[in-house]
Amino acid sequence: MRIKGDIINDILVQLGVSTTVAFFTDQILDDWVDKAHVWAAGTHKWPFTEGRINTTYVADASLEVGFNYPEGWKPDSIRLLQVGGERFTKVNFQSYQRFREDFPNDSKKIFSEHGRLYFINPNADVSGTTTLWGQFTPAALAETDNTVTTVFSDVAEEGHEAMIEEVLSYAKKRQNKLQESFAHHQKAQQILEELWLRVKDEQFGYQNVEDEGIFKRIDVLGGALRDDIFKRDQFF
Repeated sequence: MRIKGDIINDILVQLGVSTTVAFFTDQILDDWVDKAHVWAAGTHKWPFTEGRINTTYVADASLEVGFNYPEGWKPDSIRLLQVGGERFTKVNFQSYQRFREDFPNDSKKIFSEHGRLYFINPNADVSGTTTLWGQFTPAALAETDNTVTTVFSDVAEEGHEAMIEEVLSYAKKRQNKLQESFAHHQKAQQILEELWLRVKDEQFGYQNVEDEGIFKRIDVLGGALRDDIFKRDQFF
């Protein structure tokens, strides 16, 4: 099961009906499958809804309007930003605004997000291409094409089982069978949670770079990082 047509066929088999009945027309099933797809894809930050986009970077220190968010991306989902291959640090928007007001000429490589905009310190001495990594919202499935795939196709087929259960919950609700509807919705949630646990188990194996730490030791009196003050073999 990897395409929309397979999902619809399975739904019809479980309902024991055909699309000739008024309750379950082709249009209704198309809408329900698309709705279930959006719902299932949005329950977690799945690795198969991660994306990357490139755009030309144009800096203008006189403008603070920000850059438009990538179309179809979830708000506040930019996890990594580079300009010309140089990484920028993400800070919260209030800190970014204070920094720009207090240090208007500072070239620190930082960026932030607010609403459907992202902001890059225009004084950072960089140029080239902006590369963003983040989370996108899946596009709607084509209504007239039963061969289209979903975000779960070929990578997490269990997601289709969850979609089917969710569509069955819509169908039972339409038939005014509310308890059955709730039961199918719970089953859909359970399938996705089990899938998410497996994803997290795989991600647990990720390791940090050896010299990367959460904190750096600071020399309080000198105001410098201890790593900058004490260098190995500095007297040789």
